[in-house]
Amino acid sequence: MLNADRMTTATADRAERHEVLEGLRAEWKTLPPKLFYDKRGADLFEKICELPEYYLTRSELEILRSHAADIASLAGARCAVIEYGSGAGLKVRLLLDALESPVAYVPVDISRSQLVEVAAGMKVDYPRLAVTPVCADYTSRFDLPDILPREIKRLAFFPGSTIGNFHPQEAAEFLKHIRELVGGDGAMVLGVDRRKSTAVLDAAYNDSLGITAEFNLNILSRLNEDLRAEFDLDSFEHLAFFNEEASRVEMHLRSKREQTVCVAGEAIHFEKNETIWTESSYKYSRDALDTLLDASGFRAERLWTDSEQRFWVAYLTS
Repeated sequence: MLNADRMTTATADRAERHEVLEGLRAEWKTLPPKLFYDKRGADLFEKICELPEYYLTRSELEILRSHAADIASLAGARCAVIEYGSGAGLKVRLLLDALESPVAYVPVDISRSQLVEVAAGMKVDYPRLAVTPVCADYTSRFDLPDILPREIKRLAFFPGSTIGNFHPQEAAEFLKHIRELVGGDGAMVLGVDRRKSTAVLDAAYNDSLGITAEFNLNILSRLNEDLRAEFDLDSFEHLAFFNEEASRVEMHLRSKREQTVCVAGEAIHFEKNETIWTESSYKYSRDALDTLLDASGFRAERLWTDSEQRFWVAYLTS
């Protein structure tokens, strides 16, 4: 059984419907990126992570392999790891293998099927570890399982530069919540993508095999299934570019023609070339990272980068 799976299906459906329609009614149409991660979306993202153009996963894995022992030394013995957006659970294994006698692992993810699969594998591979998955939208508040009393040091793990999907003010508020959750003696391991050349970023988000485009368009397939929407996927196209002024990659779905789409019984009109903004991925300079951490109340006790200086892994404390 999954902990913190408290919303009924009907309540969850109403919340999704409200959020989707609110975004599509706006002058600048948006959809929340959490909708990417149904079963097919999660599988597509794992394929993206293996693409030669997608440097982020390789860079972060290089750092974790080189510095997992350093993280373990800072964290100390018998801590509980809380992973936000656990995905396939690859990176956390490097951390768990390095930690001294970790007592619990709490993966938190919105993709139920992948979460169940990952948790089952962890229970087999780490029989001494209390593994308690939490199916939840981690951008909202959720309850931790009872296996995490306050006397156990809490180590939050948020890899993959997913912090970049939040606008800076939202990112600061999110980190504040995590700081409250781990407590004054807790810590956080955070993945952060660094600002770099436009050419590298463009290749990473517009891969030659078109898997990122398929991943982006899959959000419309999900709406067709979940909300009885009537999106014609052939009438939209993937668009990704680096907004230099804002220091973020933006992903959009662009309408190829003027059209009206029925979504949950409501008519949504699109002009030709009008877009739905589906994701932001902010790229941080050191000054911008320091500003974010100052606003959150965390401080970077250690900051590691990869050999090409494309990515950071930070160890954060209060």
